[in-house]
Amino acid sequence: MRVRSGRWRSARRLVRCAWPLLLFTGCRFGAPPGATDQGKRISDLYQLMFWVAIVVAATVYVLILWCVVRYRRRPRDGDELPPQFRKHIPLEVTYTIIPLLIVIGIFVATFRTENKVDLVSSDPAVVVNVTAFQWQWRFEYPKSGVNIIGRVGEPPTLVLPVGQTVRINLRATDVAHAFFVPAFLFKRDAIPGHETHFDLKVTEAGTFHGECAEFCGLDHGEMNFTVRAVSPPAFQQWVTKEQQGSAP
Repeated sequence: MRVRSGRWRSARRLVRCAWPLLLFTGCRFGAPPGATDQGKRISDLYQLMFWVAIVVAATVYVLILWCVVRYRRRPRDGDELPPQFRKHIPLEVTYTIIPLLIVIGIFVATFRTENKVDLVSSDPAVVVNVTAFQWQWRFEYPKSGVNIIGRVGEPPTLVLPVGQTVRINLRATDVAHAFFVPAFLFKRDAIPGHETHFDLKVTEAGTFHGECAEFCGLDHGEMNFTVRAVSPPAFQQWVTKEQQGSAP
């Protein structure tokens, strides 16, 4: 009975220790899923790398533990060393080829993801000229004539349609800034004299925080903005309202 009771207590302790592992299987290791098509691709790449790291780490720890248990010194061994060998060609080839294959696989996945994230559409639904300056943002919609300018203490709102490709033309007028939306898993530097182009396709409606992620001077901490993603009809209504409000 005591043996069974001891085994039962051990099993219960094992279950208690396993609960955190079960909870971790539902998490994304700190990376949000991404609120754009580009962000989702970046998130998937991050998850792939994390799982590869888990498998590699688990393999290494299991091998270490096996060596510790299998080749531990026993009382009957005395001062004798276990059998020694200097090389094992098949084993050395194996543990050289496997890391190379892992690195090549990660390189290919990263290359394909970056190409898809940096892909620029030839016919975007909306074009926004984003200008960073000390210490705010200007959002211009050239097709509709809408111009949104932020002020210190009054951050602007970048309104985007959900499910449509939006071209961002990013520039800076004075010093280096950075266009950063954490929920999009996306950051792009704005460099004076160099215009940057990229596409965003928001996949879900909502309001997202944006900021300058490059220290740009005294009021860098106030250089924030808001991204509001709405349905295409709501976006057209907003454009019409802004056009009417700016008309003389």
